[in-house]
Amino acid sequence: MRIMARLACLVLLSACALPAGVPERRTMAIADLPPMKTFPPGRATPPQRSNAGIARDILALEFQMESGRDLPRLTRFSGPITIALTGDVPPTAATDLSRLLTRLRAEAGIDITPVAAGPASITVEFLPRRRLQAVVPQAACFVVPRISSWSDYRGARRTDRVDWTTLTTRDRVAVFIPSDTAPQEIRDCLHEEVAQALGPLNDLYELSDSVFNDDNFHTVLTGFDMLALKVHYAPELANGMDRAAVAARLPAVLSRLNPGGGPGAPLPPTPTPRPWIEAIEMALGPKGTPQQRRAAARQALQIARSQGWTDSRLGFSYFAVGRLSLADEMDAAVAALTDAARIYRTLPDAGIHVAHIDMQMAAFALSAGQPADAIRLVNRAIPAVTRSENAALLASLLMIKAEALEMTGDAVQAQALRLDSMGWARYGFGTEDEVRRRLTEIAVLSPLQGG
Repeated sequence: MRIMARLACLVLLSACALPAGVPERRTMAIADLPPMKTFPPGRATPPQRSNAGIARDILALEFQMESGRDLPRLTRFSGPITIALTGDVPPTAATDLSRLLTRLRAEAGIDITPVAAGPASITVEFLPRRRLQAVVPQAACFVVPRISSWSDYRGARRTDRVDWTTLTTRDRVAVFIPSDTAPQEIRDCLHEEVAQALGPLNDLYELSDSVFNDDNFHTVLTGFDMLALKVHYAPELANGMDRAAVAARLPAVLSRLNPGGGPGAPLPPTPTPRPWIEAIEMALGPKGTPQQRRAAARQALQIARSQGWTDSRLGFSYFAVGRLSLADEMDAAVAALTDAARIYRTLPDAGIHVAHIDMQMAAFALSAGQPADAIRLVNRAIPAVTRSENAALLASLLMIKAEALEMTGDAVQAQALRLDSMGWARYGFGTEDEVRRRLTEIAVLSPLQGG
């Protein structure tokens, strides 16, 4: 399930209240938004870590759910898999699904094809967000077994029929996604929920190189994710195998599929205590006062340190503290974000994590009247953001750079970059109002905004 609060997208800009009377000279200067921009088809880099660590993480993903409940057996589809889009299908969904299926076939070796209508192995139904969240309030999108429609799910939602722990094989699965959200959010839901419909059902905060992580830094399937799906459908494994049986076969499977990863005997697990998860959810969720949320972030950091973690959980704890210190403890925010970036730089495939922090720092530099520093930070972040296909983050970075260029007196290049950013923003943020709101939020950061 993709949670409603996109934790990693809570950035400095959202903490800035727009003062009354802010001139909209930059947004009003562009009468019509440029065409939507999207990323070209890509392919993920294979995971750059040991098979022993990968085996440990695959076992944790396969045999537990996000709720903490154990899954007794491995389940998967048998034979060719079909997938259909139904409901109020957004204009960009078919193209993004086609690209995803191409990757799944090429990178994970999964035999999956779209069908226009009729019964399908996986049914993706689109419906208004208010209808979806009236039933599952915290979900941005989610996946359920033995179901093919929303009406079917409404009738079965409190029964064992939709309980993954009772499954012995997969034959029908439904994915539910809001139809009235930004194109990037729709694509992100397709990647994570279709991947869970096919394979592992858990999310792990310690993974820096996976969409199977509720921090939501990665938004499209990574090299690790494709390998995990390939392992899930390896011929050495089968429906009904328990954890011990899968663990016994994993070293040989990983040796064959990822020969550069070395021996694959699983490392010992590194469980995440429930109090840390609850503290993070409190800190970066929608409930509580600012003081309560800041205290929860500090509690998460204290737990992370006491556990001796050096992985993504420690980095995310610092990120939470930094994020929640922006409003009135700027020095503490900068220090915490700097520590988060230091940790993320030591982890595999965590360039997008550092890029989020670079955007925060670029916004700081812009508001402090340091355009050269803002431009440098933006330029450093753009390659990782482009590789991760995050149009919302790319648009925000380009908007910051445009304001910085304006500060240096290069109004022509600033306007050209602003137009470019709005093309990406149409995919990342969706509506024209959201695009212009983000542009205005960033303009407010510039010392020139009152001019």
